[in-house]
Amino acid sequence: MSFFGWIHNRLVYNRRMNLLADRIAFLLPQGARVLDVGCGDGRIDSLIMRRRPDVAISGIDVLVRENTYVPVAAFDGSRIPYKDKSFDAVIFIDVLHHTGSPDKLLREAKRVSRSVIVLKDHIREGAFDNLTLRLMDWVGNAHYGVVLPYNYWSKRQWQNAFSTLGLKVEDWDGRIGLYPWPATLVFDRSLHFIVRIARI
Repeated sequence: MSFFGWIHNRLVYNRRMNLLADRIAFLLPQGARVLDVGCGDGRIDSLIMRRRPDVAISGIDVLVRENTYVPVAAFDGSRIPYKDKSFDAVIFIDVLHHTGSPDKLLREAKRVSRSVIVLKDHIREGAFDNLTLRLMDWVGNAHYGVVLPYNYWSKRQWQNAFSTLGLKVEDWDGRIGLYPWPATLVFDRSLHFIVRIARI
């Protein structure tokens, strides 16, 4: 692990996990059976279920780790290996920018979800945003062997994708506060969002 990776894990990792678990837990339907696409080791899922004992979460990932906090199945990164409407909700946490076509996985999520999709990802509006996001992505993911295509969308691209797929925004939070001060001035800004979307 690089020096930057070590600093990230010491100062950011636990804060990020808990903040995301708090926000996502609030957005899931009551008693939901949930699929986390690209769940990693499932630690955030375990934190969500501590906050929401009524919710059950399982995951799928391209890279299935040896030790996970929730049941994790392998998938090919493009087709979710479940039947239509198999889950009440689907979540993506910093996953879609690792794909060549985020809209394809969103379409798959809509197919297997009966109710909502909760998505945490990034917004890129300019060159400085792009450089900052690339640095964060590399520090947080390179040592795990995660594919890094650096495919960041603008807010308009996200909104257009939701509209095209017949998904409506029910809740949008663009001020998450993942980083402590003063790092927040560089690494938060308007780079992150969490959205709850549902079928129109």
